[in-house]
Formats: sequence, structure tokens, C-alpha cells
Amino acid sequence: MEQHVPADLHGVEPPRRHRRLGRSASPYLLGAPAIVWLAVFFVIPLVTMLSLSIQTCDSITLACKLTWHFAEFPNIIGRYNDTFVRSLVYAGAATVAALVVAFPVTYWIAFRAKRKNFFLLMLLVPFFVSFVIRTTAWYTLLADQGTILSTLKNLHLVPESFHVLATPLAVIGGLAYNYLPFTALPLYVALERIDRRVMEASHDLYATRRVAFTHVVLPLAVPGIFAAFLLTFVPAAGDYVNAAILGGTNTVMIGQVIQNKFLEAADYPAASALSTVLLVLMLVGIAAYAKFLGSRTIEEYV
Repeated sequence: MEQHVPADLHGVEPPRRHRRLGRSASPYLLGAPAIVWLAVFFVIPLVTMLSLSIQTCDSITLACKLTWHFAEFPNIIGRYNDTFVRSLVYAGAATVAALVVAFPVTYWIAFRAKRKNFFLLMLLVPFFVSFVIRTTAWYTLLADQGTILSTLKNLHLVPESFHVLATPLAVIGGLAYNYLPFTALPLYVALERIDRRVMEASHDLYATRRVAFTHVVLPLAVPGIFAAFLLTFVPAAGDYVNAAILGGTNTVMIGQVIQNKFLEAADYPAASALSTVLLVLMLVGIAAYAKFLGSRTIEEYV
């Protein structure tokens, strides 16, 4: 007579319905740590900032109350309109400068260098140093009696009254230098992904190097260029370290104003409103990017 053994002893798989539930829940369980991290360190602070922008705070006790006070937005936009424009112009100029410097270097690494990983690492090694230390080093180099200007003045190549610090050139140069990795890495990934057979085909069709570059390489690298532009422009527009160390009273950026409102003046509603306006401006840029190039391109080239 056949002996009946419980199903679980045979190692029978669970019902199909349970397997489907397990598969559907797996991505959420695996992503739970990242979701919690984003919720605690991104979503909650963002909601708090948006809430503070429409609150009214007591200047003495710093106690804030939700009053739906939207009048702060037109006030700060009118008051700091020039600062917003200056920040966007500086960030745009720094991004273009970083692209001009990074593109030839990443092109050479992607198409000509034999030890690509080594040269890519050498490109990034200086940026392992602290952001503030690198900016302070720029301050030392660009000072009136620093290595660069003192040498040029001794050679009578520039007048004695010439200076770089506290000028837009110093701030833009610092931004371009400090955010260069954000430009170089997407460019390198985009150039590295170009199929070399396409280049060979262009040469087989008697295309010169210049024609092959302008009609083959450059169009295929456009998504990487836009990704590099976006990843560099967004943090540069909100930066305050470079403007504080390398700039002066005429080169104040919106990040400095926000930092001062938050940490020194304790004007939380105004600081939050400024941050919200800057956030909206950045989101408009990202939306335009997604419209013209597709929302997945930035994920593919970072």
C-alpha cells in the first residue's frame, strides 16, 4: 500500500499565486533601504523647506507658524532678481568652460589612450581633495602676490594694478575647475560608447578626420554633452563656496544669500522661499532636457 508523505516533505514548491506575490514584492524589499534613505534625507527636508517658505517666524523666539504667507515669493524675486540672473550666468559660463576643457581630454582618453583607466583616474585624483581646500588653493594661486600674478607682474606682462580675485573671472574659473568631474565623466561614457565601426565606415567613405568628427562623433556625443551640461550647471548655480572665497561684493551668488539667510540671519521663510525659486528654475531646465532628449538619457550617461 502506497505511503502518503506530507507535501512539504517532498519540497513541493509553494502555489503559483504565492510565487507571484513574492516576485512582485522583491523589488520593493530590495529597494527599501534606498527608499528610506531618500525619504529621510531628501523628501522630508524638501517638504520642510517648502512648508517654511509659507510660514511666518518670530524673529526673537524663531517659532514658526503656518500662515500660507505667499507674499514672500514676489518680494524675494524682486529683491534678488539680479542675484538670480548672475548665478545662472556664472553657472552657464562655468559649464561651457568645463565642456571646452573636458571634451578634448575625454576624447583623447576614449579614442587614443591605451591605458584609459589610468588616465581617467589621473583626471579625477585632484578631486579626491576637499572642495574647500581646492578652492582655497585657487585663492592662493590667484592672489595679487600669488605665484601666477606676481610672476606676470615681474615680467611686466600685466600692470601692477591688475587683479583676478573678487572678479567674475575668478568665480567662474573656480566653478569650472571644481565641477569638472561632473562634466568629464558623462562625456567620457558617451564617447566610449560610440561604435568604432561607425568611424571606420566614415573613413571608408573618404571622410576626413574633421568631417568624421563633426558628422559622426559630435552628433553621437550630443546626449552626453547635454547630460554633462545639466550635471554641471545645476550644482554650480547653487554653489556659494567659490563665490565666498574667490569673489567679492559684486559677485554674490544666490547660494551665498540662502546660506546667509539660513545660518546667520535666521530668516527661515525667506531662505526657504529663495531655495524654492531656485529649485523651480532647476526643474524647468530638467523638464526642457527631458523634452528634447528623453528622460532616460541622463541615466544612461552618468
